[in-house]
Amino acid sequence: MSGEPPTDGGPDDPFEGLEGLEDLEALGDLDDLDDPEDFGASPGPGGFGDLGGIPVLGDLMRMLQGATPRAGQAREVGRAIASGGASEPNIDPSSRMAIEQLVRVAELRVADATGLQPSRGAPLRVEVVNRSGWSDRTVSDYEDLFSALTESIAANMEPDSDDGPDDPMAAMMAGITRMIGPAMLALTTGAMVGRLAQYALGGYVLPVPRPAGKPMLIALPNVEEFGREWSLDLNDLSLWVCLHEAVYCAVFGVDHVRSKLTEGLMRHASGFESNSRGIEELLDDFDPISGGPESLAALQSKLGSPEALLGAVRSPAQEALLPQMTALVAAVTGYVDHTMDRIGADLIGSYDRLSEALRRHRVEASASDRFVERLLGLELDQTQYERGAAFASGVVERAGTDGLRRLFSHPDNLPTPSEVDAPGLWLARIDLRR
Repeated sequence: MSGEPPTDGGPDDPFEGLEGLEDLEALGDLDDLDDPEDFGASPGPGGFGDLGGIPVLGDLMRMLQGATPRAGQAREVGRAIASGGASEPNIDPSSRMAIEQLVRVAELRVADATGLQPSRGAPLRVEVVNRSGWSDRTVSDYEDLFSALTESIAANMEPDSDDGPDDPMAAMMAGITRMIGPAMLALTTGAMVGRLAQYALGGYVLPVPRPAGKPMLIALPNVEEFGREWSLDLNDLSLWVCLHEAVYCAVFGVDHVRSKLTEGLMRHASGFESNSRGIEELLDDFDPISGGPESLAALQSKLGSPEALLGAVRSPAQEALLPQMTALVAAVTGYVDHTMDRIGADLIGSYDRLSEALRRHRVEASASDRFVERLLGLELDQTQYERGAAFASGVVERAGTDGLRRLFSHPDNLPTPSEVDAPGLWLARIDLRR
């Protein structure tokens, strides 16, 4: 924001009405706002105010100046948080080869148990990475989703039609809103992916399809650290993770399952509606002239809250989409868990202990990590996982394992929200098709 803002006043000019921002010079150069102490913010990991040690407002100002493209900034933030700002060693080749051998075992067992193919036409490949590599790959794999989110919010950050054209404060706030919304989303998304990378064991820490044909993903440093923390056998744990990833690869290798879930995710990502007043309300107490550094600290805290940002722009159409999305994801996770229990109990001696530790690991993610799920239109907590497990067990009790295998055999067999809660209804409906 250094230098003079554009003055052409065109309809797409986000700086229109921002002439008053020159008064910010009284507080010093905005390029110097990188230091969290400038805002009274703690740089400790995991805080919303700094998004895991990354000073939000300083990065935001640089993004608004155009120093770094938003996609690149999200990647940089993700890497920094994933690695803790330190250089990470490369994966040892012998460790990579050991994982590849376990993947061969997992692929065969999953194909035999499910009748689905984890990989089509070629052996299932695996990419064994460190934390920053996991973050990079995830930002890349979900680029279409994140781009749709950014474009949706950017397109709808327009001034409220009730504000008169001669209201300079309304014009200024509208300009700030149009700049901050998409930029803040890019920073927040990068930060949340980075935090996921700190504990993800495989690529499907979120049940979101990754691009077809890409290798499955194993974050080996996290697997090793988790094994040490829980005193688990590393070979058993690594095999569990490979099996889990292979089951997800098999399920998302079914074209209509991948398409249905991806379509829902993209609809949610593209469904943010105009609500410029939402972010304006976050900024209503921002007074850089009389408030001084305290006002900047309060602004950083508000903009660093992903819940506040999400609440400002989520639409009723997105809310209406959630029941079907949540039901489909519950059915998928229930199927995956049931399949893991069938395969793992016979293959891994410490399976029960492993399974309990890993399922606790799955549901103990912090509120900030859960933001990525909510941003994408997913609602995943212990209740939803139990809902999926109850559906799978209810089907098996009534129709056996063969009945559950019908879940993905035809597009019309995907359950409705009410059927996920009443598996007998689901079986009755799909039997009518015979």
